[in-house]
Amino acid sequence: MSQMQPPAKEPAKPVAKKNPHSTKSKQAQQPAEHSMSGTDMSSMTNMAMLSPQPQVPAGTHTQHAGSMSGMDMDKAPMPYMPMQPPPNVTGEMQVLDIGSQIGVRPVVRGLNGETMQMDMQGMQMQGGKAPPDARSADYSGGVGYGSTPGLHMLDDAALGMLLIDRLEYFDGRNDNDVALDAQGWYGTDANKVWFKAEGERSAGRLQDLRTEALWAHPIGIYWNTQLGVRHDFGVGPSRTWAAFGVQGLAPYFFDVEATFYVGQTGRTAFRFESEYELLLTQRLILQPRFEMNLYGRDDPQRGIGSGLSEAQVGVRLRYEFTRKFAPYVGVEFERKFGKTADFARNAGEPAFDPRLVAGIRFWF
Repeated sequence: MSQMQPPAKEPAKPVAKKNPHSTKSKQAQQPAEHSMSGTDMSSMTNMAMLSPQPQVPAGTHTQHAGSMSGMDMDKAPMPYMPMQPPPNVTGEMQVLDIGSQIGVRPVVRGLNGETMQMDMQGMQMQGGKAPPDARSADYSGGVGYGSTPGLHMLDDAALGMLLIDRLEYFDGRNDNDVALDAQGWYGTDANKVWFKAEGERSAGRLQDLRTEALWAHPIGIYWNTQLGVRHDFGVGPSRTWAAFGVQGLAPYFFDVEATFYVGQTGRTAFRFESEYELLLTQRLILQPRFEMNLYGRDDPQRGIGSGLSEAQVGVRLRYEFTRKFAPYVGVEFERKFGKTADFARNAGEPAFDPRLVAGIRFWF
């Protein structure tokens, strides 16, 4: 019987040196050992970073707790292996070449295929020269400068409006009848033709009617100049005047009209009117109004004296069923001065006439 040979002793495995900086126990490392099972280590080469890897001296411990157990970390570190970028299927920027030494500028290809260089120090993108036909000399991109239908920068479309500011019945000390104050315009923002009419009828006949035809041109955001003619009808001979004035919106939203007139045989006149709209509610509006007339010389045939001839002040309260239609009630005081008051008394009319008024205001 042959004698059995004792089994050969296995060579002693080298004892892995323990990292003195590691604080995890062997039990904490055990789950990590199983986490790497079945991992293809060849795929780890694709995890290299684009930046240069630090050079680690041989023999330096680089063990990471809980990962890559079983690998001899005392060996030289893995050589730097650049990662190959995936195919450019999403339109993102593709890296063609990355230098690993300081001062080397990587070349990057953009979305449109042009080559750009990136300065690693200033991080500035520098593109090549644009082709000669990249854009037109006038930056129009080939779009012509023809007119655009329906687009007017200054609202050049001609528009019109007719406002009956006062169509009212009045009851005064001397008589009762009707009065009218209307104006309308037609034209563009730059030039308008303006029409005005104001007068009253009493004692069964037309007492006084002032009509004006004016050309209006803006001199500011809120002001227009007006130039035209004025013609007066009523008691006595008719009069014709050349008119020069301004009309607009004064500070604090006062509507203002101021017109100077030059008539035949050296006659002159000046008229001033102002209104203000105080909104008590969105529909209930209180409107104070003031008007005065001055003349340069006497006109006895029409009952007008020189200087301040007459003045009117009143207030009206209207209710707007719509913006275009509003009835109103109010009170107005009319006063004649100087020789005009003397002419009125000689004709049997009072120089001071308080009135109750009621009427409608509308426009279209």
